[in-house]
Amino acid sequence: MKLYQLHKVQNLPISMERAWNFLSDPKNLKTITPDYMGFEILGGDEKKMYPGQIIKYIVTPVMGIPTQWVTEITHVKEGEYFVDEQRFGPYALWHHKHFIRPIENGIEMEDIIDYKIPFGILGQIVHPIIVQPKLKEIFNYRQKKLVELFGEYKS
Repeated sequence: MKLYQLHKVQNLPISMERAWNFLSDPKNLKTITPDYMGFEILGGDEKKMYPGQIIKYIVTPVMGIPTQWVTEITHVKEGEYFVDEQRFGPYALWHHKHFIRPIENGIEMEDIIDYKIPFGILGQIVHPIIVQPKLKEIFNYRQKKLVELFGEYKS
């Protein structure tokens, strides 16, 4: 089994409270996802993040093919971190940890995504060509969008 990881760190010039309020609200995920992904929440976004929360999405990641994605919020430590895990969707495994830490003049936001591609060796061949570049593109977009929303961090 080949397990991959994407790791992103970003500093933002906002308070812990403001960061948590934005990041723990599922409705804001659409704001920080590229429009071409066709991201729509189908249900489960009525409340802020809590353990056991199931969120259903539709997303169009590759070749215009809509894909249903269901995640569960498995862990939440109010104001500090939460974890979402795929229950149904395009990955054989998706485990995404979101951390927020105070730093001088703002916060540090850290994303650690551990994931596995389906389809065995075929998935491993496609990973560096399609999947890995697409994930990097999505998270780079997210970082740029957060700077647009909250400003650039200056240490």
